[in-house]
Amino acid sequence: MNAMVRDKRLVARSFSRAAATYDSVAGLQRSVADALLARLPQGSPGVVLDLGSGTGYASETLRRRYPQALLLSLDLAEGMLGYARSRQPLTSHHHICGDAEALPLADNSVDLIYSSLAIQWCEQPLDLFAELRRVLKPGGQLLIATLGPETLIELKQAWARVDDDRHVNEFCPLLALRAAAAGLASLDESIERRVLEYDHLSELMHELKALGAHNVNPRQQQGLSGISRLRTLSRAYDELRLENGALPASYEVYYLAWMKDSA
Repeated sequence: MNAMVRDKRLVARSFSRAAATYDSVAGLQRSVADALLARLPQGSPGVVLDLGSGTGYASETLRRRYPQALLLSLDLAEGMLGYARSRQPLTSHHHICGDAEALPLADNSVDLIYSSLAIQWCEQPLDLFAELRRVLKPGGQLLIATLGPETLIELKQAWARVDDDRHVNEFCPLLALRAAAAGLASLDESIERRVLEYDHLSELMHELKALGAHNVNPRQQQGLSGISRLRTLSRAYDELRLENGALPASYEVYYLAWMKDSA
């Protein structure tokens, strides 16, 4: 997808460090998770995988909805799993540290995969969806919320006034996801644009860091940005203020419900 691929160790380390602060600033993430949970399918799946489970926000709802299911919470960040494990001692619940592009699960072993704001960190969509198809049982469903490339577009525009480096994470467009998911039948797809508002750029940057979602792309220019570059960034972002004076930060959210052929 990109010439420069993220180092997964850096992604895992970033989110592990953010485990204790994540929930305090994850308002958007909880809201998107709730919207995805409202789309859970009917039925009684035997095995449910929460892919990219993070601090385990969805676990209790998944358990209430499917009380007889074996619940698997899988995340790349051991720190997130440890935090979730200490807070949610649910029955028939296993926490697994693993990579979504190389799942440590058997073929045809999962009835439902739920994944909220996680797969955008995967840069090899063909590998990702090959794994999701592999572990899903025939007729199994995949329920995903993920971010599109218009996410944080304002921050990208402001940084473009500073230099031509990659300072903002890039996410996969829907057409590319559909192509990678060939062989999965689409049940429902929708796109939502959410705009958060901030008084100061520092508030947004602090929130991204507390979420573990700050830029983890390899960059051409190494080292921290100098004060003059940050001032240029701030001035560029200030030009994007809304009529109410707030700084916007847009998030493009995809909600996807796909199914593996039962044949």
